[in-house]
Amino acid sequence: MKIAVIGAGKWGQALYSALKINNDCIISSRTKRDIEGFVELDKALECDYLLFSISTQKTHEFLRSNFKAKNQKILVASKGIDTISGEFLHEVYSKFAPSENLAFLSGPSFASEVIQGLPCALVISSENDELAQIWASTFPSFIKPYISDDVIGAEICGAYKNVIAIAGGVCAGLGLGQNARASLISRGLVEMARFGEHFSAKSDTFLGLSGAGDLFLTASSELSRNYRVGLGLASGFSLDEILAQIGEVAEGVATAYAITKIAQQKAIYTPIASQVVDMLGGKDAKEALKDLLKRR
Repeated sequence: MKIAVIGAGKWGQALYSALKINNDCIISSRTKRDIEGFVELDKALECDYLLFSISTQKTHEFLRSNFKAKNQKILVASKGIDTISGEFLHEVYSKFAPSENLAFLSGPSFASEVIQGLPCALVISSENDELAQIWASTFPSFIKPYISDDVIGAEICGAYKNVIAIAGGVCAGLGLGQNARASLISRGLVEMARFGEHFSAKSDTFLGLSGAGDLFLTASSELSRNYRVGLGLASGFSLDEILAQIGEVAEGVATAYAITKIAQQKAIYTPIASQVVDMLGGKDAKEALKDLLKRR
């Protein structure tokens, strides 16, 4: 199968390295890269099967400027919520391609481990089961894909866990111990599920790979960019300083603002996300923790 990976960051390159094992695979982005398999963007977008791994906050503009619908079958490997519109990624992509041509990738997966060929399990979510099965067949043997029809649940899990990961990094950076970290992650999972209920997400999704699996991984490892944001906040660095040090997009930052905005509009209780936003805005991490412990 001929597949084009759109987005040549670390995650895009990791997925390219995996998909090229069983497929004719190329990779591209708006910025030219000196990497294996790279082609011009126009050529890549001519493929019938497209995997998108681009920044959530740049997705709408990218599609508006570059994408032309030709019945392509799309797998979205990005996670997050558009902060300007408050839209989930399936809502953004549905403006440019029919829903039956869209599938979404989620689950616990660090790019560095995928590139090494280390085993992992992922979830492909789509309202089109046949499409999900096709995409599942493209992955190599060290990646076990599961199929789900809960697109919104997978999207909320993938976006929200990055916010909890920031809080997890703060917890570790303040030296609060394993008890506190476990408590935070557990309550973070409850908060994610409560948010998902308002969008009719399936509860099982939050207990599976897309939810608990990805959350446990991302909220407890320095391989996570969002976790490192939290470590920086705990150390007293400003957000600009932290992002400059990381040198990559940490989607949890923008997502935290999007979640709290939606939560205010829909009266959803999101105490951890709210405190993360406050810390991103300059609130002292220790004070944020104290305020979080006061909440029910």
